[in-house]
Amino acid sequence: MMSSPAANTATATTPSPLPVDNLSTAARNGFAHRVGLFLLAGLALAPVYAVLAGDAFLLTLLTRILLFAIAATALNLILGYGGMVSFGHALYLGLGVYAAVIPAFHGIDNGLVQLLITLLGCGLIGLITGSIVLRTTGIAFIMITLAFAQMVFFLFVSLRDYGGDDGLRLATPTRIAGLDLTDPVTLYAVSFGLLCGVLFACHRLVHARFGWVLRGCKVNERRMKALGFATFRYRLAAYVLSAMICGMAGLLYANLTQFGVPSYMSWTVSGELIVMVVLGGMGTLFGPLLGALGMILTEEGLKALTEHWMIIFGPLIVVVILVSRLGLAGLLDTLGSARTGDTP
Repeated sequence: MMSSPAANTATATTPSPLPVDNLSTAARNGFAHRVGLFLLAGLALAPVYAVLAGDAFLLTLLTRILLFAIAATALNLILGYGGMVSFGHALYLGLGVYAAVIPAFHGIDNGLVQLLITLLGCGLIGLITGSIVLRTTGIAFIMITLAFAQMVFFLFVSLRDYGGDDGLRLATPTRIAGLDLTDPVTLYAVSFGLLCGVLFACHRLVHARFGWVLRGCKVNERRMKALGFATFRYRLAAYVLSAMICGMAGLLYANLTQFGVPSYMSWTVSGELIVMVVLGGMGTLFGPLLGALGMILTEEGLKALTEHWMIIFGPLIVVVILVSRLGLAGLLDTLGSARTGDTP
């Protein structure tokens, strides 16, 4: 039976499916996803054990992991799903820190005011720098993001009224709804809640139209433009959103260390965030959490063994990446597939 001309026209004008990368292996196999949920359940119960055992160091260490996991998740949004290798994302972590430290220096301890400053500051800086760096690709993109971060780093070094290179102490704790964020249990609970919220939001975002376009731009931006998508606006929105999330992690990090220093914006911290994303698994939901957990715990364990821990730590990262392109998430999915007899 012959099809009608209208049907032929509809078929011819229907765009082909969006180009999608193959970074959804973890989501398809699901074992890494289940491990991530198990880790969240364990992290939810961790403060109970820490309080009963009187282990203040454990609570501080886990809070640090949570905050870096939030920052790494923010970076994963543009690096793992968007293919934008930002080597200056510590800029927004540092801006979040100073959004708490500088207002506190002037007697402003209202957490909502500090949060507003963080979101507006990181959003504006992200919008300005993103509008410039997103007009480049490859090594130029990497170097310009690094350049912007170093510019702001040296700006804060020159601010002698706020401690300059020596940094500035958090004068008063950040308070939200009467809660003192320098209290270890309170800060842990807020950090854990923020991480869960960011993970949920990212999961919803990357599986929505926005996420599909973002992943399509990573694979073939020219094709996405040919399909009629304003790719620059999608990528810029992701970049600004990532900057704001990273800034919120910095705001809480200031209450953890109770100190603000320009070195939080340095390129080494940006490198650590990239390592966490790559180590955990780029373009996977729980990859940043796995990367932050694996990197910080391994670092602390090796430091207890030897002062030359970096000689061991570096090759370990290389081995994980060589074995699995999706890092720890990929390894977990491979183990899950092998256990069930499925092909990964």
